[in-house]
Amino acid sequence: MINIPQLLAEELSLRSFQISNALELFAEGATVPFIARYRKERTGEMDEVQLRDLFDRFTYLTELEERKKTILDSIESQGKLTEVLKLKIENCLQKNELEDLYLPYRPKRRTKATIAKEKGLGELAAFIATLNQPNAQATSLEDEAQKYLSEEKGVKTVEEALQGASDILAEEVAERAELRAYLREFFLESGVFVSRIKADHPEGSTKFEMYRSYQAKITKIAPHNLLALYRGEAEGILSFDLSFDEDAVLQYLESETIRAKAKPVREFYRSMIKDSFNRLMKTSIISEVRSLKKQEADIESIKTFETNLRELLLSAPAGMKPTLAVDPGFRTGCKVSVLDQTGQFLKYEAIFPHTGAEKRKQAAMTLKQLIEKYEIELIAIGNGTASRETDEFVAEVLTTLERKPIKVIVNESGASIYSASNVAIAEFPDLDITIRGAISIGRRLQDPLAELVKIDPKSIGVGQYQHDVDQKLLKKKLDETVESCVNYVGVDLNTASKELLMFVSGVSSTVANNIVTYRNENGAFKDRKSLLKVPKLGAKTFEQAAGFLRIRDGKNPLDNTAVHPESYTILEAIAKDLNVPLAQTAQIAEQLKSNLKKYVTDAIGEPTLRDIIGELEKPGRDPRAEFKYATFKAGIKEISDLRVGMELEGIVTNVANFGAFVDIGVHQDGLIHVSQMSDRFISDPNQIVKVGQVVKVRVLEVNEALKRISLTMKSAGGQSEQKSSPISSQPAKKVAQKQPEQKTQKSQQNPASLDDLKSKFGKKA
Repeated sequence: MINIPQLLAEELSLRSFQISNALELFAEGATVPFIARYRKERTGEMDEVQLRDLFDRFTYLTELEERKKTILDSIESQGKLTEVLKLKIENCLQKNELEDLYLPYRPKRRTKATIAKEKGLGELAAFIATLNQPNAQATSLEDEAQKYLSEEKGVKTVEEALQGASDILAEEVAERAELRAYLREFFLESGVFVSRIKADHPEGSTKFEMYRSYQAKITKIAPHNLLALYRGEAEGILSFDLSFDEDAVLQYLESETIRAKAKPVREFYRSMIKDSFNRLMKTSIISEVRSLKKQEADIESIKTFETNLRELLLSAPAGMKPTLAVDPGFRTGCKVSVLDQTGQFLKYEAIFPHTGAEKRKQAAMTLKQLIEKYEIELIAIGNGTASRETDEFVAEVLTTLERKPIKVIVNESGASIYSASNVAIAEFPDLDITIRGAISIGRRLQDPLAELVKIDPKSIGVGQYQHDVDQKLLKKKLDETVESCVNYVGVDLNTASKELLMFVSGVSSTVANNIVTYRNENGAFKDRKSLLKVPKLGAKTFEQAAGFLRIRDGKNPLDNTAVHPESYTILEAIAKDLNVPLAQTAQIAEQLKSNLKKYVTDAIGEPTLRDIIGELEKPGRDPRAEFKYATFKAGIKEISDLRVGMELEGIVTNVANFGAFVDIGVHQDGLIHVSQMSDRFISDPNQIVKVGQVVKVRVLEVNEALKRISLTMKSAGGQSEQKSSPISSQPAKKVAQKQPEQKTQKSQQNPASLDDLKSKFGKKA
């Protein structure tokens, strides 16, 4: 069997101690955020990406090893396990290659080959195989087949006997692992995906028009194109196939299989090989290739989703300030909710600014009273129906006030799903669904992360074909992203919801619920060690979670930092040695910085001390970027108001492989194609934009009938521009990962010749 730690070290370019220590911590139940943040000395400062890659690959390889054991036991029980086969299986590194090796020995249903063997034609097949040698003597196949005719066994003619022998040999060829591996690579390298819209869908009638007569080389097809093909196929609108050079395939199989010089044997083998490929190999290998490309597309799509979700979750908070949240509407009115500086719901009103002058006047009065009474500092307006009209109405009201709150249009994607969820019902059992929606909009402005964790990430609207990809893998990766973001920012222990606490390192749903219950019954936590009083929160959970939980204005100033309680004793000793009170964290950090090596011990190394210094310099800081908001152009409310060349400000709502979607305030996002993002060539939109970013764009094209808006970030002067309106001065910190380059191709290239393929791939052992 393979040495997994050694292989992981080679594949991931890591040292042995990093692999062994990380895997040991993982086996002990440590989470990725905890290992990355608080066990840097043990892992050689591996970051979250490295750790997740390591654990994913480790899981794959351990599953592979378990499968090998099962397969070896199965083949051995059949008495067919040779040393050569055993060695091949033990050294295999891919699951599909392992299954290729097992294919001839896998228990199977009755096939043409097994039926032929039951008729006693195995010996005839074996005899013909002996003739497939360069020096074999010429023999009449028909004469030999005559010997196997049997009324009792159902072999009535020579043709039936030879066909049965051919079926047996065809199955043997189809099950040769090296041939299947070679053809799989051939299809992957030179195959072409071809699609057609079905005849019952006339031109211009579907959203899949670009795939009506579409070709893309397998090596070049972009993930979103492939997923679109799968969706169109699932919806019964299009069909897509894999096109390849069948002559080259048959030439290869013949060159690897036929050894005889005698013409009758060669002709027999050519016919058998063609049958073997068309009946037993083609469909299954095409299916495997489609599956492999689908997996790749899923992974890339999920990476895009992860990146967008991370940016959205880490959107800068406007701050915990008194907030007026407005869920706009025309006939049904605008639902207005008042939230205090902790996000608690205080008051609800329904106003009708769009149903006549008298009601508009009354709505203005109500809005003004609420703003003044509750000393509102932020106004959040949902970006749904009537958003722009409500925005203009609120702007009118603000002109009458001396102290003007900041007004922001907030993306309300997923708010309606939250409003009807069990989470919202449990939080506000006595409130109407529309009121819950307004509350969610307001809280998104105050702190996006704390509110968005309550919603299924797939409902937030920043994914790319999220319903078409592997749902199990999608959930795993999105949960990891949310966990990463929550622990990166840290959580206020005394205000966090159960849903937010559930993503803190080591905290289960039960423990999160117990924390909230304990807090409600006993009041705010005064220090981190009080967590140990929470039912079912033991020492291990405390170790994993404590460093990510913050207590503002607590007994110990370190409780409002990411300094782990396990380092408190050491830090207190350092403060005493420096003769600086522990509360004067900035001064401790300054002196510690200049004497770092002095305090390095076996218990605490330089990486941890550097992290501690960073925390002491700015205790309680929020690592998210400064808050910025877009100002939509006055008078531009509908797609019909747009004109080519018009300059607008908008907010990036989604980033895909091919470009980015931008909300410009007309209820229909515009698309900036990747080619329109910069005057220089870029292949990855994430190089230029991210979800939540405020951008300046120009209108390139408007198709009102199809509701399509094309935008550009290229300026007339040849430079891309961005504009934003900051309301705080915190430094931005980038945490998104760059996405791999994707390209598409619509023209079929000539398939590689047999000689080219052999030169490129060689013979598979």
